[in-house]
Amino acid sequence: MTETLIENKTFDEINVGDFAKITRKLTRRDIELFAIVSGDINPAHLDDEYSFKSRFHGVIAHGMLSGAMFSAVLGTKLPGPGTIYLDQGIKFLKPVRPDDTIEVTVTVASKDAEHGTLSLNCIGVNQKGQEVVIGIATVLAPTEKIRHSYAGLPEANILHHDRMSLLIEKAKSYDPLRTAVVHPCDATSLEGMHDAKVAGLIIPVLVGPEAKIRAAALAANIPLDGCEIVDVEHSHAAAITAVALAKEGNVGALMKGSLHTDELMAAVVHREKGLRTESRMSHVFVMDVPTYKFPLLITDAAINIAPDLECKKYITQNAIYMAHALGLSDPKVAILAASETVNLNMPATLDAAALCKMANRGQIVGATMDGPLAFDNAISLEAARIKGIDSPVAGQADVLVVPNIESGNMLAKQLAYLGAAEAAGIVLGAKVPVMLTSRADPPHARLASAALAVLSNVEQKSRLGE
Repeated sequence: MTETLIENKTFDEINVGDFAKITRKLTRRDIELFAIVSGDINPAHLDDEYSFKSRFHGVIAHGMLSGAMFSAVLGTKLPGPGTIYLDQGIKFLKPVRPDDTIEVTVTVASKDAEHGTLSLNCIGVNQKGQEVVIGIATVLAPTEKIRHSYAGLPEANILHHDRMSLLIEKAKSYDPLRTAVVHPCDATSLEGMHDAKVAGLIIPVLVGPEAKIRAAALAANIPLDGCEIVDVEHSHAAAITAVALAKEGNVGALMKGSLHTDELMAAVVHREKGLRTESRMSHVFVMDVPTYKFPLLITDAAINIAPDLECKKYITQNAIYMAHALGLSDPKVAILAASETVNLNMPATLDAAALCKMANRGQIVGATMDGPLAFDNAISLEAARIKGIDSPVAGQADVLVVPNIESGNMLAKQLAYLGAAEAAGIVLGAKVPVMLTSRADPPHARLASAALAVLSNVEQKSRLGE
């Protein structure tokens, strides 16, 4: 990395009329970063829809962002390092918009030898030559020569999480889904239920010990107005009863409360009394990865431990149906392995090749598939190009089908904890969708899981002609 040297001018070296300038193109990212640092989240600077209706007909930069460029000149050029800001008068003349190029100039207007201060005229001009900001600064000039080198500013990334919000809004356009909330006996599960109810996504039926549910709601200050409660003795009975309600068609989804996942799923997968269908049940994570250009579906990271080829067929098909529910009519599905070539010693590559051939023969429908693909080839066009992979899926996958639960679980958690991804999860392949929310999930993720259930339910009914 190339180092930059900045050097000041001392008070004695500066003359009236001396000037310095910098030019900078202000981007949308600059505006967002300034909002983060300053805390000024006025929608005029951040919200396209709101700002378009304003007198400026579009997003504008914070006034102090262009004003802050005066500070940049004073602190790095004239006088430079060692300068102490004392006063800044400022007047904003015209709005600054994203991608405007602003040239700011500071000119020494006067010197005060007694106090060692300078008065400087400050002017900011846009690419059209129009003055956008003016002012007068007073600074205490340095008296000692300073030369300072630095290796550049640190890189800052803004992580946008808007896909989950879009998903939730899409689900709100449908009728709320009558949902059995299984054993909601703590604040977290009750909050998730309440948020989804208020958002218009579900009509909750609370299944569990009524006294415990009401006590938990009272302690957490969560209203239960309008919530039907089915009183049962304990969590095991709650799981069985909720599954029976779904089997009888009284509810259209299940939401996990404060019981263990295994306890709920044992009732769901029961051969006689459960919610089995001709499909196999599988779990799908829908992830908003801010560094990836699409929503990313990962399956199966929670239910099937070591799926065989037949199970992977159902896992893949379930994920494709979920992608359809999200609005992807022809999702790109990558079957992952550790290599992009078939290797007889790597069963995952054989399964991947077989699954793609099954898709060619119509045994898996509704998607464009390819595999085996290593993770980098599945999500990076550049990685695929370097390896010479010509594929309609490589570098642009919507769905990642993992070899087993360990790889899927690690991948999803790595994206969440190292990639700042948001995730919502759902179990598919049963008679009704099952929301396996976790106590570690943030409220927005639990709400998104409810949205997935609504959208999955709509997709399933449409596909089955119900």
